[in-house]
This record gives sequence, C-alpha cells and structure tokens, in this order.
Amino acid sequence: MTGWRERIVWDPQVCHGKACIRGTRVLVSVILDNLARGFSREEVLTAYPSLQSADVDATLAYAAELSRDRWIEFPAEVPA
Repeated sequence: MTGWRERIVWDPQVCHGKACIRGTRVLVSVILDNLARGFSREEVLTAYPSLQSADVDATLAYAAELSRDRWIEFPAEVPA
C-alpha cells in the first residue's frame, strides 16, 4: 500500500507530533503494539471504533517503509 500518507499524519498540535491516524488521536505505535501483542485486526478495530480497516493497512505499510530505512543492531550470537 503506497497510500499510507493519506491516512497517517504528524501534527505538533495533535499527540505531541507523533504519527497518528488522520482525524483521530490514535497513535500508529498503539496500533502496532496491539498487533504485535497478538490482537487481531477485528479486535483493534473494536477497541478503537474511529478506525477503519484501511487505517490498519496504512499502519502496516508505514511500519514496513520505516523498516527499510532504519534497523536495530543484533548481537552476532544470540545467547542460549
């Protein structure tokens, strides 16, 4: 999805300038946190009724784009 820019905004006057879904105060990070914890798309949409399914798609597309530009260094060996 390339249209995430239509749904995700940054405004210094809203949520301290953190990325959120346009027209809401739902942070992109909150949606990602919920999905990472195993909540289904339907559960996220139920918890945040102002969201639409396309907002979740946009959040995932945004996260994918960020992952191409940023990385987390991992140790050479993972302790057992």
